[in-house]
Amino acid sequence: MLTLCGFSASNYYNKVKLALMEKQIPFAEELAWLGKTNPAESPLGKVPYLRTQHGAISESEAIIEYVETLSSNVPLIPADPFAAAKVRELCVYLNLHLELVARNLYPQAFFGGKISDGTRDKTLEQLKKNIAGFAQLARFDTPFIAGDTFSIADCSAIVHLPLISNASKIMGGTDLLAELPVADYLARMSERPTVQKINADRKANTVELMERVKAQSAR
Repeated sequence: MLTLCGFSASNYYNKVKLALMEKQIPFAEELAWLGKTNPAESPLGKVPYLRTQHGAISESEAIIEYVETLSSNVPLIPADPFAAAKVRELCVYLNLHLELVARNLYPQAFFGGKISDGTRDKTLEQLKKNIAGFAQLARFDTPFIAGDTFSIADCSAIVHLPLISNASKIMGGTDLLAELPVADYLARMSERPTVQKINADRKANTVELMERVKAQSAR
């Protein structure tokens, strides 16, 4: 049995969780907050990490690639090499060029912290540039973000895009994704039972996360 370790308020945890559910691979969940992870299984103390019969795997992209090899019944990466590369390209844009950049805004946008005006402005400008590049790759004319079938790119898009929209709106006054049909895409995806489960678990766990943040701030 696979065990996914982390917490459901984490978008990277949910990216892997969504892939496992879409591929219909049985797994257990183990709550592991930041600062409470197993250093032997997650050397940098990050979530998620996946415990397997062979040992643990950290880093969400490595986990998803591993998960994809476990079952061919529901492929999340196309068999065609070029199509597979385009899916992975989108994942890089979503994970590295959009979410990781937007993450600079999260402390103030979501957790009551404070970032400098310079960090805010630089981040928003970089996001504008990177979103323009993303817009050239995303397939909003098809049912899914990379084409006609659900892929690992959707696993990233579903969990990252809402955070990027909200953070940019809170910190810059404008949703930087508003000119793209992201809302329509997310509405379609929210009809999937797997996504509904992800969102319900995320909302419940976010309440617990915010209570932890408040308790830590009060110390």
